[in-house]
Amino acid sequence: MTTKRVNTAVNAHQYLNKLLGKLTFSRMLKATRLADEHSQEEFAKLLGISKQHLSDIERGRKVVSPERSYRWAKKLGYHELQWAQLALQDALDKANLRVTVHLQRAA
Repeated sequence: MTTKRVNTAVNAHQYLNKLLGKLTFSRMLKATRLADEHSQEEFAKLLGISKQHLSDIERGRKVVSPERSYRWAKKLGYHELQWAQLALQDALDKANLRVTVHLQRAA
């Protein structure tokens, strides 16, 4: 009997995309804030930004750099590569570039 290893992170990502629509950094950030039961004001303070700036990010009006998203994920205890990947993908999508990005740690 052989056991096939399944990449659960990829499968979960694909499942959520199918169920909820494309996962973006803005959607993920808002979901994180709500799951952690923070108001926009509290969460913005944790991130070191204004409430208005957080609102703009959550509504997709502002794009966050991969570097900044990485720092935020690390500060809040979330997966840094996932946050940076979503932020980078948002920037590429906003520029109408039809590419998909996948990040992995350098050796």
